[in-house]
Amino acid sequence: MSESTAGLRPDRVTTELRSASRHGADPDAAPVPDVDVAIEGGRLAEAIGRVVEGKPDVVRLALVVLLAEGHLLIEDVPGVGKTTLAKTLARTIDGTVRRIQFTPDLLPSDVTGVAVYDRDSRAFEFKPGAVFANIVVADEINRASPKTQSALLECMEERQVTVDGVTYELARPFMVVATQNPLEMEGTYPLPEAQRDRFTARVSMGYPDRDAELAMLDERATADPLTALTPVVDAAGVRALVAAVGRLHVAEPLRQYVVSLVEATRRSPDLRLGASPRAGLQLLRAARAAAALAGRDHVLPDDVQAMAVPVLAHRLLLTPDAALARRDTARVVTDLLSSVPVQRGH
Repeated sequence: MSESTAGLRPDRVTTELRSASRHGADPDAAPVPDVDVAIEGGRLAEAIGRVVEGKPDVVRLALVVLLAEGHLLIEDVPGVGKTTLAKTLARTIDGTVRRIQFTPDLLPSDVTGVAVYDRDSRAFEFKPGAVFANIVVADEINRASPKTQSALLECMEERQVTVDGVTYELARPFMVVATQNPLEMEGTYPLPEAQRDRFTARVSMGYPDRDAELAMLDERATADPLTALTPVVDAAGVRALVAAVGRLHVAEPLRQYVVSLVEATRRSPDLRLGASPRAGLQLLRAARAAAALAGRDHVLPDDVQAMAVPVLAHRLLLTPDAALARRDTARVVTDLLSSVPVQRGH
């Protein structure tokens, strides 16, 4: 056992997360179905990998966000598979899926829904918008106006929509998978800090390696592999996986380590905006999901460190001096990981 993990790792009992009672769960609560997160996650990763080739780390992060009940921002140049990843993740789940093409003329009511007057009943009837689905693919989210972008704020955080003073609950699971191109600035609106903070993680696709690109040319000459993809789990299965992830043990020193990392971003001389308390919550949730996908029933410091950059970097703002020095927020987080010590304890 390495020094960084000393005192943080309890005895391994099972990788199937069958018992929550030893972690403080209510013994009188309704039983939760047995589920092996590592096996089910492997099946999902294999299905997605048949379409998104040569990107296992990106696929794994997408699954981490799904199991952490979060939202994913996919940011990269055109043509590298941002929308393909979003649609493939949605296709592997046998739930409701809606895609919204964000454009400058998109209205908030197109996203959330609108109350329409019915002459027959002489009452207003609510027509649900595109967010009423398990997976919502928000394509090119930064092309819509800030007013329309803000329509997602309530539903992403509270899993509900309020229209004309009436609140409507969204389905579970609920996940927004948004794409944006960071280089093309004409006709786009930068995401406000409040909305970036609601995305659990940001991922960049990057270009595929040579072998994966050659395979893509051969396999997609006559058919689209996305059309042959079948669901791996249903919505109830995803809810069971999420519940299993939530039962993972997290030692108190590891919670202190997460808080120390978040506090370090607020003190960094390179940053004018550090991480919010929401960022710490989502970092811990992502670490839990990463540990479950690895087949463990407890979280290690390595899980937190692996998730720190994708979860924290997009929430931070550089100072002008750091920007002029060509620093980036991912490098700042990496430097903080090497300077913040792991708390030790039992």
